Amino acid sequence: MAKDAQLKNRVVLITGAAGGLGRAFSEAFMEAGADLVLMGRDTGALASLAEGLKAKGTGVVHIMEVELGDPASISRASASVLNDIGAPDVLVNNAAVQGPIGPLWENNWAAWEEAVRVDLLAPAFLCSGFVGGMIKKGRGSIINISGGGATGPRPNFTAYGSSKAALVRLSETLAHELAGTGVTVNCIAPGAINTKMTRDVIDAGAGLAGEKEYAGATKLSGDDDGSVAGKAARLAVFLASPACEGVTGRLISAVWDPWERLPELKGDLDGSDIYTLRRIVPKDRGRDWDDG
Repeated sequence: MAKDAQLKNRVVLITGAAGGLGRAFSEAFMEAGADLVLMGRDTGALASLAEGLKAKGTGVVHIMEVELGDPASISRASASVLNDIGAPDVLVNNAAVQGPIGPLWENNWAAWEEAVRVDLLAPAFLCSGFVGGMIKKGRGSIINISGGGATGPRPNFTAYGSSKAALVRLSETLAHELAGTGVTVNCIAPGAINTKMTRDVIDAGAGLAGEKEYAGATKLSGDDDGSVAGKAARLAVFLASPACEGVTGRLISAVWDPWERLPELKGDLDGSDIYTLRRIVPKDRGRDWDDG
């Protein structure tokens, strides 16, 4: 799919590009023919990634240092993109931090706020800054990366889970605001991937993270073969491709959902709440509490 250069001459901006999942996104979009803007904190790692990408495609690669927790840094970086390159055709809000691990009342509050800035406010800022240019083009794709805690409680990870749940609702709402513009907004739940956040859980230990989280992270640290990240990257390219025009406002699991069939299922998606966050009421579980 990716080798046919379906995104040739399209500019794709990826945050957190030098991390494990960010690298998978970068490679997949490069293979699809896109030009890349790689954002991150470590310019050395970004430069190394850019050099390695040369063998995977012919697109132009720009690297840009940014600290997503610093409003001034992200403002400078987004202004530089608009001035030097123009609004991207695809925005992948991938960067995230785990935030403090443990019960809310024991969390460091500065670290909690930092997680919200990186995981929620930075993606919202970039969406706000670039969507106007996408509207002018009459096309665009925003892909926000969700994660553990977005669809259900995740004890001991309140900052991360709350931010990711809010990011999904932001995406749904923005999709409605952009209806008819040609710009789509979707979220990807990538699945379990061995990243720095996995190591954060292991470092925190079972006492703070919880036995289940700690056991899962420990197992993942030795078992991850990169296939899950690759599947998430292929889904991102698919959502940004012409095949998925009109598919918007959805949270899609790269691992569990039949996303390859999204174009043919679009009629079922339109007007439905499939792949969205919603409140469960008694009738959804076969109970009619209105009868008293």
